[in-house]
Amino acid sequence: ASSDLSEMGAFNPHIRSIIAYNAESKIIESMRPNGVLLGQVVPRGGRITGTSSVVQYDAWNWEDAAIKMDNGVHINWPNSFSRGRWWLGEDPGLKPNKDYVKQVKELNDYFNEAKSYNKVSTTESHLPYKALAGVFDSSKHLYINADDEKGITDAVNFAKAQGISKLTIVGGYQAGNIENFLKQNEVSVFLRRVHTRPELEDDDYDYTFKQAKRLVDAGVLVALEPSGQMERMNSRNLPFYAGTTVAHGLTKAEALQLITQNPAKIIGIDDLYGTLEVGKSATLFISEGDALDMRSNQLIDAYIDGRKLSLETHQTELWKRYSEKYNEQN
Repeated sequence: ASSDLSEMGAFNPHIRSIIAYNAESKIIESMRPNGVLLGQVVPRGGRITGTSSVVQYDAWNWEDAAIKMDNGVHINWPNSFSRGRWWLGEDPGLKPNKDYVKQVKELNDYFNEAKSYNKVSTTESHLPYKALAGVFDSSKHLYINADDEKGITDAVNFAKAQGISKLTIVGGYQAGNIENFLKQNEVSVFLRRVHTRPELEDDDYDYTFKQAKRLVDAGVLVALEPSGQMERMNSRNLPFYAGTTVAHGLTKAEALQLITQNPAKIIGIDDLYGTLEVGKSATLFISEGDALDMRSNQLIDAYIDGRKLSLETHQTELWKRYSEKYNEQN
């Protein structure tokens, strides 16, 4: 009851993350000075985690913040492999998930039941099944968190079998290994945080740094996302994740698209956001340095929907307070 990140139970497509969004969080104000102005609020926990919404980061409350509400349903795909719990003396190596087939079948059965429910009229309301209606009629996007090749492949085939056309793989650690498969099936990818270490012992040392280029070169629509350990704090580093992909093969224009135009296309707000064009929202920032470089990025102005933002944060307040204190002593 005290967690605003996830809900109890395994299948919760009806859980709306937007009502748990805290527009006045200090985390929100810490992102604006780096140029992170919009985001997708995603629930965590369970097999079907719930429904996400898109927000802008300068609002009094979640109603003011919402740009596109309940735009997508999120799934945590079953892991085909797992690691032993070393703290319990188990072998920490990878081992097959013996319940994988059963877990995939449970997910298929649930979607089949929801599809049947939404095809007939009934006086009894089933909120979880109703929440999946938009996935079947393409008014909502389906986001599936999957990292390994088998999981990604099975997730794509699952969506095709269910007749779901709007699909994005989230995480996609090994998506670059099956880039042609993703391109052929017109599946987009929200690629996991670039600043992470390789997971497998035979992965290249720069494996996570160069996955974006592999997908871009194959023609896959790819964007970056910051999920993982301490993901809320690390969201402020999104521009610098893109900057790292420049050091590993992408042009600066391609890297910039990973955090502007491409995510706007994937989440369905590219009619107003994502690029600077006549008729679109004036949501932008101005930096004195390279916006993708953590050493030189220095915002002087930022705007959301043409409204100039304050770049003051808890950190800048502390900086002023203590700089004045020590300047007086000098």
